[in-house]
Amino acid sequence: MACLMRTLKLVENLSKGNQLLIRQSTRTMAGWNKDYKPGVFPKTDEERAIAAKKYNLLPEEYKPYADNGLGYGDYPELPGGLGVEARDPYYPYDYPELKRNFGETIHADYDLYSEDRWSQPSQPRYSNSAYWLSFLGVMAGCFILFYWLEDYKMYRPVAAKQYPGEGRVHYTFEKE
Repeated sequence: MACLMRTLKLVENLSKGNQLLIRQSTRTMAGWNKDYKPGVFPKTDEERAIAAKKYNLLPEEYKPYADNGLGYGDYPELPGGLGVEARDPYYPYDYPELKRNFGETIHADYDLYSEDRWSQPSQPRYSNSAYWLSFLGVMAGCFILFYWLEDYKMYRPVAAKQYPGEGRVHYTFEKE
């Protein structure tokens, strides 16, 4: 508690002598998460029109998420499923590293559709059943080969170990 009081006292002393510090700290508070929270779920047509204008959409295009307690509020339900890599790489975006334009409404699950995440911009080449059949075919082939070749063990060819015996000369150091 004493440390907290000393810190507050230090901040008070710094703020008396430096008004620029107070202004700068006030400016940095503008980007809090509370500023980006969605509003209350729109119930009337007027509220829907205001929310559509807030998200740069036409009132006909604006459809909010269902009010089921997940906290989306008035945020629009945008069609999803296409990731960022499906967008045109040669378009002059305002933020080219994100492939976005200023003021563009993004999906509520935008973190799932960024370029460093999985996305499926087009249909897979084969169906899931074809993938499963090829997987099971390869695995069955491996098991068949394993059991078929189980009886044919392969070893390194090695002669029998030679041990010296009584009365037998295996080596000599004499010249011939």
